[in-house]
Amino acid sequence: MEIQNPVDTLYVLKLRSKGRPFKFLPGQFLHLSLDEYDPSNSWPESRCYSIQGQDRSGSIILTFSIKGRFTSRIAKELTIGKTLWLKMPYGSLFQDIPDKSGCVFIAGGTGITPFLSLFTHESFKLFQKPTLYAGFRSAEYNIYGTYLSDAKIINPEFESRIFYEDLEGMLDIESIFQKQPEGATYFLSGPPVMIKNFRNFLVENGVNTERIRTDEWE
Repeated sequence: MEIQNPVDTLYVLKLRSKGRPFKFLPGQFLHLSLDEYDPSNSWPESRCYSIQGQDRSGSIILTFSIKGRFTSRIAKELTIGKTLWLKMPYGSLFQDIPDKSGCVFIAGGTGITPFLSLFTHESFKLFQKPTLYAGFRSAEYNIYGTYLSDAKIINPEFESRIFYEDLEGMLDIESIFQKQPEGATYFLSGPPVMIKNFRNFLVENGVNTERIRTDEWE
């Protein structure tokens, strides 16, 4: 296990399996528990986290912010060598996409993490002119530059637009929507309120619900 705390309440974990190699698809998530799992009892308290990706050693990468009691427990109790219990994988965010052209990825904060699992996967080269709009509290919270550079190598048509709340305000779904071609597919990931408001706006403006994908499981 590797534990990083690059800024404030933002944590990055790299977890290595003690048994079989991790298997997952881009956009999937897992359940993480700090408490030992006894198969004769129910699954212990846990929380869902998007799988950000996998490094060359086979470790999976998770990034999260401290929000609430369980994530505070993680920050307090995690130590190198501690055994964590995972259930995975779950979700189908990027499966059966109707059209891989004109896909728009909109992320708030750590909501970018499920997108990174796609952007750094070989299948990302099949997307035509994909665009990311990502918003962060400030520049120090944007720790994903290397991932976005790798995405550009995999898919040279990829474009990213980064916004910092302290300088430019929050992401504006109306402004983003006006720049997109008709028939675009939208992927939303971030705080629940953001997802709800952005999805409602898109539906009210005629976007078919089949073309709105959300990463939400809280």
